[in-house]
Amino acid sequence: MGGDAVTYVGTAGFKYEDWRGPFYPEVLPDRDMLRHYATRFGAVELDFTYYQMPAWRTIQGITQKTPADFVVCVKANRTMTHEPAADPAELSRTCQLFAGALEPLTAAGKLGCILLQFPWGFKPAPEGVEAIKRLREALSGLPAVVEFRNSDWISDETFALLRELALGFCCVDEPRLRGLMPPLAVATADVGYVRFHGRNAAKWWRHDEAWERYAYLYTDAELREWVPRVKKVASAATRTFVMFNNHHAGFAPRNADMMRELLATPGAPSATTPGAPPATPAAPANSPPADLFGRDPA
Repeated sequence: MGGDAVTYVGTAGFKYEDWRGPFYPEVLPDRDMLRHYATRFGAVELDFTYYQMPAWRTIQGITQKTPADFVVCVKANRTMTHEPAADPAELSRTCQLFAGALEPLTAAGKLGCILLQFPWGFKPAPEGVEAIKRLREALSGLPAVVEFRNSDWISDETFALLRELALGFCCVDEPRLRGLMPPLAVATADVGYVRFHGRNAAKWWRHDEAWERYAYLYTDAELREWVPRVKKVASAATRTFVMFNNHHAGFAPRNADMMRELLATPGAPSATTPGAPPATPAAPANSPPADLFGRDPA
């Protein structure tokens, strides 16, 4: 890691109503949430871009509302990773449209990377490898990171492929369930990435509401497990992003604050406030139901 290397800690998304009180002042207008967020963290991951193609004007507003040194990572639209067009030319046009919308960030030097998160059903078959190569070609020149959900991708061949394509590998913390990714510390490009989804095993595959999957508050001990891993990733990257996706009830910014303190001073006590709700207990390992294969957006 060079002298200019930096590690950013932030959250996946910033606009949540249940963050009022735990993170935002109760009366803070929606339009001021990002400005408030940027006073606490130096980077954010945009996830709404998965559900809808971002508009240039929206990204311009995000660019203008944040400080000059603020960094934004952007999750790829689902038409790029989960529902890609079979026609390579159409996929290329989709990627160009997506990249064009991010132009305000790239022009301002605020784009951290594009997060290409694939579903559990995306497996290391030849067509999967080709899909990654097509995306890399379509997003040529832009920093990008790949997040796999299926543990079958863990291999030296996969890491060699990502290095060859200058694609980062997204390390994850998620429930220890069969078939999901284990906690690895690997960097394959200049951009390192670590994503915390929580360890709510009981609700990972079977839940009534999407937010239930992420209803998990990490303990100090659980975060400490990741300090050496994050530092290992950061030692091999120029910029490393540590993003918390356990967004329910303001858990993400709370854990992000804890992690930032741990990374700065490894021996520091926990930043958890008194009376905090306990982390969701782990549940016995189970397998994903077949009807959820390939439909795993977060």
